[in-house]
Amino acid sequence: MIKASIALALVGLGVLGASVSGAVQVPFYLPLSTLALAGILMVGRDIPKFLRIFLVMIAATHLVLVLLILGATLGAITGDYTGYVPPPSAALGATAFGALIYGLSYVRVVQTVCRIADRYLDSQADSIIRIPFIGLVRAREGTIGTWMIAILIAINLAQVALNVRLSFFSRDMFNALEAKDAAAFWYQLFIIFTPLAAVFVAIALTEVLLQNVLTIRWRAFLNTYYVGEWLGDGAHYRMQIMGRGADNPDQRISEDLRKFVESTYSLSVGLMNQAATLVSFVAILWTISAGFTFPGTNVEVPGLLVWVCAGYAILGTWVTHLIGRPLIALNFEQERVEANYRFSLARLREYTEQVALLSGEPAEQEGLGRRFGQIVDNYMRIVIRLIKLNTFTSAYFQANVVVPYILTAPYYFIGKISLGQMQQVVGAFSRVESALTYFIQIYTTLADYKAVLDRLTTFEGAIASAQRIGGESKLAVTPAANRELRLKNLNVRLPDGRALMHADGLAFRPGERTLMTGPSGSGKSTLFRAIAGIWPFGEGEVLVPQGQSMMLLPQRPYIPIGTLREAVTYPSHGQAYPDAAIADALRAAKLPQIADRLDEERAWGQTLSLGEQQRLAVARALLAKPDWLLLDEATAALDEPTEAEIYQVIKEKLPQTTVVSIGHRSTLAAYHDRRIDLKRAENGLSTPVDLMQPQPAE
Repeated sequence: MIKASIALALVGLGVLGASVSGAVQVPFYLPLSTLALAGILMVGRDIPKFLRIFLVMIAATHLVLVLLILGATLGAITGDYTGYVPPPSAALGATAFGALIYGLSYVRVVQTVCRIADRYLDSQADSIIRIPFIGLVRAREGTIGTWMIAILIAINLAQVALNVRLSFFSRDMFNALEAKDAAAFWYQLFIIFTPLAAVFVAIALTEVLLQNVLTIRWRAFLNTYYVGEWLGDGAHYRMQIMGRGADNPDQRISEDLRKFVESTYSLSVGLMNQAATLVSFVAILWTISAGFTFPGTNVEVPGLLVWVCAGYAILGTWVTHLIGRPLIALNFEQERVEANYRFSLARLREYTEQVALLSGEPAEQEGLGRRFGQIVDNYMRIVIRLIKLNTFTSAYFQANVVVPYILTAPYYFIGKISLGQMQQVVGAFSRVESALTYFIQIYTTLADYKAVLDRLTTFEGAIASAQRIGGESKLAVTPAANRELRLKNLNVRLPDGRALMHADGLAFRPGERTLMTGPSGSGKSTLFRAIAGIWPFGEGEVLVPQGQSMMLLPQRPYIPIGTLREAVTYPSHGQAYPDAAIADALRAAKLPQIADRLDEERAWGQTLSLGEQQRLAVARALLAKPDWLLLDEATAALDEPTEAEIYQVIKEKLPQTTVVSIGHRSTLAAYHDRRIDLKRAENGLSTPVDLMQPQPAE
């Protein structure tokens, strides 16, 4: 940025010196605008990278404009090529847009957008991209994204330049028709229009390709980032137990990220495109209407059509904002109720058997109907608001067709402008008005985009809160040199701060099989989660044997969708164990009926009963062979004979594993060497009582 600023400043000083000496005849504001843009580049070197890309491309465009203007002034560009030379005011417009970009860097919403976008653009991850005619190129992912955005900006600016040139083609063609000059007409059609159209189509196709490649790479990076933040360090679990988690994280990662990437690109590049269009065609309007008089008077108004167009657009924008402002909140609410309904359907699919056993279909239908009713109610509020908005915008845009003709026809009839100029004015008026009313055209998109941005920021806030809770936790899990698992002055609390359990000096000895009992809600499962390191609420220390592995089997195991092999080996890779070992583990866990179906892919969590799921989890433990195995009512769904067989299998297959179980059945005592009972006091605080010898559970 500093080098670019210095280079642009040198160009500005050179043009200024040449202008003062009389070597070139250019408006005084041309070199001054170049120097001003150089200053903007210098002070803007610390703005977000996403905005810096636009600023640098604007500076490059400004430099090209200055060189074209100088070339025409010095006679280096002549003939039909002068149609490609912009007016000097275009360079001034580029400087104004550069100042606008710098100013936007201080707007809070834009800062939020750039903060999310810059995560991708600042990425240092190594990546590759296939470039036509070059092949595979290796570069940092952020560098690839930066170059693609820069090229797309250049393409959009080139399209604006082509549109300006086509407006002059339209003028010359209609003038040829008015003069009945066949030679000039065919010249304009084949020599001027055909090459321009071919170039326009080529860069349009390039834009489509680059835009889609950019959006999918951008989305893939952000998807990886947000999934990592959500799953990292147990944040997803803490978000749930804190009760302040953002609703439907699945939608925020899948849908909201997609909308963010697509809308950020389309809105930012679209705004730049419209700004460039505005600057370019305002110059045309101003030049043609320089001598126009105010209708019904002899008072000349410089650039009359520009002022009329601006007033017309400002009025339309203001009314559109008043009508459409409620759409932001309505779109946010629609995303929420849609996600809630989708989650309800997914949850029903997961618990179909339980619903069927309870004959709960009417209750589920009522609940689904109520949630869908919320979708309909909010949707109808959106429809009513859109009807109001579209009523105005449709009338507004229909009027656009005739307004420029109404304004220019009197001047054509008195011979002040030619037919070609009239058509050029109509086209330029439409372009300028379209650029000024860009806000009207994208208001609905902006409302939806703001809702998406709010959902992403609240999701980030929930993740940050969960990470902060984990980082500030005073409940530490510390590797220790001894072989025992020991609780040192441990206080386990609920998320609201209430004390749940206190233990000090309790030790679990290696090789010993311990049964933990106690009334429901006394903190047995919570203690296991504290030992596993995922429960952040409390104080004290859990000393775990250094270098030893631990596995916790909950009462309801998690069974991922996929092949049976992946379900059994989870969380390891599906190829982590030989097929024979996986099949043996399933047979040992009393699941011989599925041991030969390892490659069958289905939703095993719905296919298997809860008892079968618990035995599948035991098969995981048999494969993993952990040093410590915590069973949180992991056999509660089994009948007592099968439960006895499972504990015998664990004893035989995992002789070096220390087992700690939670359970309520009295029969469990026979499979353990020791029993610890959690006694709850009147104040709700539980403390462990070491009974040493197994006794029947209460």
